[in-house]
Amino acid sequence: MRIHLTSVFVDDQAKAERFYTETLGFVKKHDVPIGEKDRWLTVVAPDEPGGTELLLEPAGHPAVKPYRDTLVADGIPLAQFAVDDVKAEYERLRALGVVFTQEPVEMGPVTTAVFDDTCGNLIQIATKPE
Repeated sequence: MRIHLTSVFVDDQAKAERFYTETLGFVKKHDVPIGEKDRWLTVVAPDEPGGTELLLEPAGHPAVKPYRDTLVADGIPLAQFAVDDVKAEYERLRALGVVFTQEPVEMGPVTTAVFDDTCGNLIQIATKPE
């Protein structure tokens, strides 16, 4: 068993597509219209085109808003992405206007930082422990 797909709920798929591809650097894998306005929109890491897909899922279900609002209010990230160097990625993203709610923090062998994805979520970046 392995993880093939996971998702983040987004307020606006077009805005999320721009942020996750142009700012974060993911690559669009699937973009299939579903119904009148939604899409099956997934992105992958550029160096792992066959790897785990991230679905940028419309946040239309009534349970999504209170769930995400509570996570954001409590400062809890919805997802975590691995990076080689948190401090360098923090500086790169800040230069692109990304707002961080937690600057890089070292916690033993792991460094983390948390940012607002502009689509209703907090996302954590972290180094992978050796």
